[in-house]
Amino acid sequence: MREDNKSSDNEPPNRELYALLHISPQASDEEIRKAYRQWAQIYHPDKQSPQMKDIATENFQRICEAYEILSDVNKRQIYDIYGMEGLTSGLELGPKLDRVEEIKEELERLRRQKQNSKVLTLLPSGVILANLSLPQFLNGHGIMRGMSMTSEVQSQLSKRNLIAVGGNLAVTGESGGAATTAVLRHQISSASTIEFMASAGLQSLIGVQTSRQLSANANATMGLAMSLKDGSINLTNAWTRQLSESTNGNIELSLGPESLISVGWRKKDEKMSAAGGIKIGTNAVGASAHYTHHFSSKSHGRVAAKVGSRALEIELGGGRKISKFSTVRMLYAIGIQGIFWRFEFHRGGQKLVIPILLSSHLNVTTAAGALIIPTSLYFVLKSCLKPYYLRREKQKAMENMHRTQAEVQHVRALAEKAQRLLENVANRKRSRRLEIGGLVITEAKYGNQKILKNRFQSEEQKDELAVQVIDVTLPLNFLVNDSGQLKLHEGVKKSGIMGFCDPCPGEVKHLLVEYTFGGNRYEVEVDDYEELLIPQEAHRK
Repeated sequence: MREDNKSSDNEPPNRELYALLHISPQASDEEIRKAYRQWAQIYHPDKQSPQMKDIATENFQRICEAYEILSDVNKRQIYDIYGMEGLTSGLELGPKLDRVEEIKEELERLRRQKQNSKVLTLLPSGVILANLSLPQFLNGHGIMRGMSMTSEVQSQLSKRNLIAVGGNLAVTGESGGAATTAVLRHQISSASTIEFMASAGLQSLIGVQTSRQLSANANATMGLAMSLKDGSINLTNAWTRQLSESTNGNIELSLGPESLISVGWRKKDEKMSAAGGIKIGTNAVGASAHYTHHFSSKSHGRVAAKVGSRALEIELGGGRKISKFSTVRMLYAIGIQGIFWRFEFHRGGQKLVIPILLSSHLNVTTAAGALIIPTSLYFVLKSCLKPYYLRREKQKAMENMHRTQAEVQHVRALAEKAQRLLENVANRKRSRRLEIGGLVITEAKYGNQKILKNRFQSEEQKDELAVQVIDVTLPLNFLVNDSGQLKLHEGVKKSGIMGFCDPCPGEVKHLLVEYTFGGNRYEVEVDDYEELLIPQEAHRK
């Protein structure tokens, strides 16, 4: 049942230690001590029969480890921020690290140190932009309006020094140009960096930029650049501040041949991302905003708008993740420059963008057709390709199941051992509550969300994939408190609860619970980190 506390970008930490003691991540010191004493009595080896002593000892050690970490203020702070990874990263605990901000800074320094040890690791990124024109093609002048390419490769020279070399090439009609840029970044301290930059070609210049972390929530950047063509100087200042857990704001001031001031904000969470800003310059004034909504982990929709002295445009579209590192997106744009389709393909740090000009004139027929045709085509293709994707999804699930088979067998065995220790007490509790019409868990399943929702239609595959679900009826009956309620805390991954395990690593997991209370039947389903509080009338069948 033990899991690595490190989580993916899309989910919070497992917080297994809180699950083991069955407490909230906001639990007080007294609540932690009380939970430890209760579980220690249940799992203490001296209270078990000779046949159960080894099982009890193993689980008792896990309880003691959880208590040792969560009862120590510094260790608990580190665990809350970075999980077990933080506790094993080499951080020395001491009186000088007595604030969350200080611990965060030190852990970030250690993490960067570990990453920087991978010397000469290449990090390529780039964009290919191909501008196409349908009216130009119909007039016999070729479809290509222009093309540009940018690319950059970073290389870690040492623990504190990084070099980035990039270039760009742009061609429009019969004219074109190119530029090469080199940047040397030096880490002055854990809170500040300095960069030296040189560029030759389209924009020949030299410059220097320094950044500093002013506080846990604020960052400032200042840069100075000089053009080698006309000797003009450009000075930039930027400030970024974290306004909330998911929102930040920024202000940028640029003084030079094209001076401007801009103010913007950005918000991002699991379901959406949004940004907006206003720019006021000597040559142009404008405002822009965009909103992206994530319908699922794989698909999203987007709406954006630009307005100003040089732009007036509305953009609609969406995208879909087709693999772990690849995303495709199609957008429809209408504005003073015409009507466009834009196709994008993202793969890691690489991006291919293909804007297609459909018409340089705004008319209702073209605008409506450009919006309706791709939308209709999307839904037609989706219905045609859905069986293929379902088969592919099933195949991936099967491959993942076979790949993690040994790991799952091990954690299942640990969960079954833990359940055996809880069995007698859980059954006594269940019998007493049955007599008085109290809360009784009749069936509880934890595991692959798709299996719980019967999304796999093949009976044969259902049987084979059933191993991705574990029966947790017994441990949930055990966890019903003396008041006749069951509460699973929000933000705590359920696989860490005693008697649970992760039966399908890498898959989305849910908990499905059927229970009786007062002679009535109830049913509820929650996700892996969602709070569960029963009984509730809203769950009644």
